[in-house]
Amino acid sequence: MKYTQLGRTGLKVSRLALGTMNFGPLTNEPDSHSLMDTALDAGVNYFDTANVYGQSAGKGRTEEIIGTWFAQGGERRDKVVLATKVYGNMTADGEPVWPNHDRLSALNIRRAVEGSLKRLQTDYIDIYQFHHIDRHTPVEEIWQAVDVLVQQGKILYAGSSNFPGYKIAQANETAARRGGYGLVSEQCLYNLAVRDAEMEVIPASQEYGVGVIPWSPLHGGLLGGALKKAEGARRSGGRAAAELAKPEVRARVQAYEDLLDKHGLAPGEVALAWLLTRPGVTAPILGPRTAEQLDSALRAVELELSREVLDALDEIFPGPGPSPESFAW
Repeated sequence: MKYTQLGRTGLKVSRLALGTMNFGPLTNEPDSHSLMDTALDAGVNYFDTANVYGQSAGKGRTEEIIGTWFAQGGERRDKVVLATKVYGNMTADGEPVWPNHDRLSALNIRRAVEGSLKRLQTDYIDIYQFHHIDRHTPVEEIWQAVDVLVQQGKILYAGSSNFPGYKIAQANETAARRGGYGLVSEQCLYNLAVRDAEMEVIPASQEYGVGVIPWSPLHGGLLGGALKKAEGARRSGGRAAAELAKPEVRARVQAYEDLLDKHGLAPGEVALAWLLTRPGVTAPILGPRTAEQLDSALRAVELELSREVLDALDEIFPGPGPSPESFAW
């Protein structure tokens, strides 16, 4: 495994992050524990989750599974850089949401962090991330709550997720005025098929020393050999199936898979390896459901893409170009 600094911090993290959203609803607890052991044995030390993860298994279930894994000992907690998130409500689906039980008020941040700590069976969170922007809470209030948690030793760093570039700038400028450290990471949708983040989010993150953590690096399976799977015994589902129904997307994915066949490369590994070449990117988030998926993803760290392949990928999936030149003179 290779490691890098997380943004401007002194914190070293693996070039791949283990995403845990499938733990609970799609991967049972024993298999989830096995995947975490395999990832840690391979050198992956960056684990990402969220308080609302669990879906059909119940909100918070994913954090509970991670917590029971930590409880097994073996320096598991000490070796892991743990990131979780706050924003969504923890109310069961179909139940009314009580006021102040979601978003980023100081009250909900305090409540949410205590809940996460209990489920995760730990006394601190390395990176506490805002899952979405909150248009109703002043940034000053959010940082005041974060400052208290840092002073209490309950969190070490703050990060964001799904923030536009101007909100990254606003958050860090506000933190600087208060004498705070500001955001150290930004999780954003970024992959070969969706490169919008290159316009504003990634430049803003680079300007402020914020590590970029791409989520959905395979775009819901679209970049993981979706056409071959559709032709074989397995059918693409979810986002991949919906995207492949669009003729222009299908043509690009066909060109993508044909290119990689020509070079003897695996689509999913290439999609991850491409992200590792991108400026500002710290670690794409993996979302394995099985050990086989995790093993394939881990190989991406050692994969070096040739200039020929990189140029061809840009032709198939062109980015938006630099900002503001791409939309101005």
